Amino acid sequence: MQLAMVEGPDRLPADEGTQEVLCRKLCVLEADLSGVVTLISELSAHFVSINSEERTIFITFKTLEEIWKFSTYHKMGFLGQCMENLLMNQEFWLISLDQHSGIEISIKEETLNLMYKGFLMQEGKYIVDLYLEKGDIALFEPPFLGSGWTVLSLADGARGTKPKPALEPVIPFHEYVSPYEFHMNLLTKSTELRTMDFFFYFPRWFLKSCPENELSFQAGERIIILGLLVACFDWFMGKLERTGDIGLVKTKLVKTTSSFSESSDIFLKDEDRQIATLDQDKIKEDTIALLKKICQSDVVKHILSEVDESQRTEVSSVSSKQQMKKEADDTEWSREIPRFSVCLEQDNSSPDVHHAMLSFLSSRDHQPEFLLLYRAYPEFLISHFEGHSDEEEIVAYLGVARELARKKHVSWAQSRICFLLGQLCAGRSKFSQARVYYEEALNVPRDCFTDMFLLSAIYSNLALIYLTQKNHEKCVRFSERLSALLMAVPDCFFGCEDPEVFKYVLKKAVLAKNQPAEARACFLLAKLHLKLKDGMSAIPFIERLLILADEVPDACDETLSQVFLVLARLYSDQRLLRLAESCAKRASLQVGVGATVSHCLCSISLLLENASELYGVAVPTQVAPYLTRAAALVSPSMEPVLGHIHALCLSWLFHIHGMPDRAVRYMSTVLDHSGVSSVGQSDTTAALLWLAWLYICNQQPGTALEVLDAVLSSLPEHCTTQLEGVVYNMRAISYRHSVDIRQATESYRAAIEICEEFEDRRNWAISLANFGFMCLQIKAKRLAEEYLTQSVELFSELEDEEHELSFILVLLDLGKHFVSQGNHESGKLYYEWALLSAMFISHIDSQLQATRHLCQLYEEVCPDEAQCIIYNEHQLNLLQRIGDKSLEGEILEKISQLYLNLATKKANRAALDYTKRSLGIFIDLGRKRKEAHAWLKAGKIYHILQQTELVDLYVQVAQDMALSTGDTLFTLEMLEAAGDVFFNSSQDREKAICFYRDRALPIAVKTSSVRSQLRLCNKLSELLLQLGQCSEAIEYARTALDISLSLADDLNERVAFHRLATLYHCLGQFEMAEHHFLKALSLCPSPLQYDEEALYYVRVYKTLGDIVFYDVKDPFDAAGYYHLALAAAMDLGNKRSQLELCTQLATIYHNCLMDRELSLFFYQRARAFANDLHIRRINLAPDYSFRTTAQYKNTITGATR
Repeated sequence: MQLAMVEGPDRLPADEGTQEVLCRKLCVLEADLSGVVTLISELSAHFVSINSEERTIFITFKTLEEIWKFSTYHKMGFLGQCMENLLMNQEFWLISLDQHSGIEISIKEETLNLMYKGFLMQEGKYIVDLYLEKGDIALFEPPFLGSGWTVLSLADGARGTKPKPALEPVIPFHEYVSPYEFHMNLLTKSTELRTMDFFFYFPRWFLKSCPENELSFQAGERIIILGLLVACFDWFMGKLERTGDIGLVKTKLVKTTSSFSESSDIFLKDEDRQIATLDQDKIKEDTIALLKKICQSDVVKHILSEVDESQRTEVSSVSSKQQMKKEADDTEWSREIPRFSVCLEQDNSSPDVHHAMLSFLSSRDHQPEFLLLYRAYPEFLISHFEGHSDEEEIVAYLGVARELARKKHVSWAQSRICFLLGQLCAGRSKFSQARVYYEEALNVPRDCFTDMFLLSAIYSNLALIYLTQKNHEKCVRFSERLSALLMAVPDCFFGCEDPEVFKYVLKKAVLAKNQPAEARACFLLAKLHLKLKDGMSAIPFIERLLILADEVPDACDETLSQVFLVLARLYSDQRLLRLAESCAKRASLQVGVGATVSHCLCSISLLLENASELYGVAVPTQVAPYLTRAAALVSPSMEPVLGHIHALCLSWLFHIHGMPDRAVRYMSTVLDHSGVSSVGQSDTTAALLWLAWLYICNQQPGTALEVLDAVLSSLPEHCTTQLEGVVYNMRAISYRHSVDIRQATESYRAAIEICEEFEDRRNWAISLANFGFMCLQIKAKRLAEEYLTQSVELFSELEDEEHELSFILVLLDLGKHFVSQGNHESGKLYYEWALLSAMFISHIDSQLQATRHLCQLYEEVCPDEAQCIIYNEHQLNLLQRIGDKSLEGEILEKISQLYLNLATKKANRAALDYTKRSLGIFIDLGRKRKEAHAWLKAGKIYHILQQTELVDLYVQVAQDMALSTGDTLFTLEMLEAAGDVFFNSSQDREKAICFYRDRALPIAVKTSSVRSQLRLCNKLSELLLQLGQCSEAIEYARTALDISLSLADDLNERVAFHRLATLYHCLGQFEMAEHHFLKALSLCPSPLQYDEEALYYVRVYKTLGDIVFYDVKDPFDAAGYYHLALAAAMDLGNKRSQLELCTQLATIYHNCLMDRELSLFFYQRARAFANDLHIRRINLAPDYSFRTTAQYKNTITGATR
């Protein structure tokens, strides 16, 4: 299946950007295949794979039936609609109201046709169109042992062989109806089958000849066609113009007059064109009431959010009630069918005993009461004859009545009694006896047959008996006559309870390639199956009828919407919910005269019934086009309630999906209309309050106040009502958004007083909460805490669940307040309370909010990595339930870092697992930057786990992904990060040089990214120093110094001077090292701000003293540096440093400068520090062989090792 986005009324291909969005959607689908596998299975196929880049889904089939069903759904346009519902989010349907966006699906017809032929060959039967001289439909059997193909023409029954026939298989539906079963019966020549492929209305014909047992007429008389004349059938119903007699006429015995006309209509005049009865008015009323109840938001909450689960359950229950009501209505209708009862006497031989029955059955014309007789079973007959204990007595009674009717020449009563006897015999499987009675009923002498319903019942029962007895010639004869009646008499199938007889009409139309006749046969078969309460068997015929309706122009446009609705209901009963939704959409959006307001609302009813299961919401946005279509079909003045619910529902949907401006526009239009008064005062007031709330959400508090003032003015002046509390509460919110705190405070107090007066605890709690929110906004924290606490107390006393969403938000805000005040335990308590409440009502969005607050608490305020991991994993679970892949990837990334921070082997492996999961999601979403970071992080974790064989692979893929973005700066960032993986490690550090020097630095220079150059030069100089490559390191250290000077960056300048000093020191250039150390010290801030700065002075001055004393051999200057280091150490209070420095000074003054007094002074100070540090011995002997660079050599050796 090839998917493509289309836009506009003409369904033209969308731009590349939109197609790329579809690719990303398919990528997401690849990560979680459950949805697409379920959908493909519902479409009667088997999922294979997805290629998101080519926007292709690969499927396969295992049976012939699967290909048939799938191709049917494709022809009916369901595939694209099903994929739209699966792939697109809820906002799409609101946006597509203006853009007319959608998905179109194309399939490889050649491949599908090859698979179809393959299945036919496997089954050993091959029904094809044989493109020879006549173009007949034939049955082919594959060659056996080198023989040719065995051919059986289904048009004339001829057999033969063909060496290599040009074969084209018939469509799967024609394979399903199996016309080859009647091949020996359908002996009409193909030329006759194709003479006329249309229906004709009331032309006049000239007679050439007349059979004796049908309509009596003479040559040259004019016959009026009754109903439809179908050229492929042997008979049609005609009316003799001269006498008005009605009967069957041989099609081949007449010719047309000049008034001959053709038509593609498949319905008869005055025929019930509904395929099944739907209580559309009841469904319409219930659907509007349900939408109103859900979308008429309780504005006193002010904290509006999505519909809760109780409302979802209510949707399902209402739909169930509608279905139950429909079934109850059907039962009631059957009870009201006219009945007759016969009072039986003891003496059956008396003519008076049967007088009532004969009088009832002797009517020449058809009576409505007879319909029940024609469809009756023995159980029904027994229940309507009193005084008889079994069927045998009833048969005996009817036998006497039959003889009496024959003697009295009451022909119609005799015919009907014979029919009833035939029914009783057929019910006991006495088919031969039943056939005798049916034939007698047919052959009773009379002037003409005027009861067409009795005639059709006799024909259908005789055809069924002959079919059962395999008397195919007579079966065809009566089936042909029944076909004529079906094409002429509306609803004349009451006497037939077996669809097999009707299938003859369909098979004959298929062989004749007469699409209108095929469509009518499908219509009648579907109607019969539904009458027999066999909806599953009706589905193929309804599907074929809808396909033919597209191929035969104007055949049944007026009924298409109703047929789609019936099919949608059947799909829903079979739990094919996606197909049911697509079918309902076709019903409501049908172009032309087909769709009505009732059809649109019936579609909405079916959508709402399955919304919770498909989308997890009570009202999905898919109802928007249905409502818009319904509103467009009728003027607002004629259907004010519909216009009201249309605006209310759409504004509600736009509001909850973050489109407040469009919500305001929809709601304001209906209120501006003059017909708003027709919806009632209470609904108008509620709509005004809802509009005011939308204005508030759309940052239009001034306009909201105008609307609220209008509502207040409409309320009684001298009587306070509960509604006033709602209005004052909303006025306070409007004033708060207008930053009029005084007016807001007065309104809040008025709202609280009114709610308290009426003991309206729910609105009271909400008013207190809103007052508390305002106090938080103006920093009146103590008042805010008081009002919010009172609100929580009131909320906790309420028993119903309708307040829970507002309660949760109050708990979260109160918890946030306590955390900001430093009362972390109370804040945590309220967060956990909110989470438990949200879990109790199964509201995922509220659970997410509470969980995020707890994650932030344990991550930033009260660091606890274990708790943070627990709540982030719960957040991950929630995101998986709502299917937000983007946030799911970010949370996986976050959890990975939390595990990595634990720095244990087990935690590192967990971090790797979460990183790989996030990587899969970022790949599916096409987020290349995130994907590159995930590849690199996985490589870093492998490096930590010392699985070095995989590190280079992951790092290389990260680089390639960064390059694929085409963003040079991002590539530079990733190359530097790749080097950091090795730079910050204790193994393979030399690998970082390649990333820093050979890859990242040239890009930084080329892009003039000065800061990146500075970082890279600093890292390179430090790394080369650690690796003992000091000469090369000096070059990068000087570059870092130059860049720092150009940027006037004192800190980096000091670092550069210090690193250069260290490098010169390692190279033995002591004067240069001393110079650069002093330059670094000169850049230190004065006065000192942190202990670390004093410690830096200690270390650098001590290093300078060591260089001058041990390397330059100048004890006097060395003593000066040691004195400066000692001063810094004293300022810092570091006793160990003071001990070392006092010992060094005592050594210099004792051995080099020969100052005994100072030597003793520093020795005594050193002894004091040694005692404090529990050091027993101090060595004052000078070590002239000591080299200060040894410390770097040791470091380098350790790093290398």
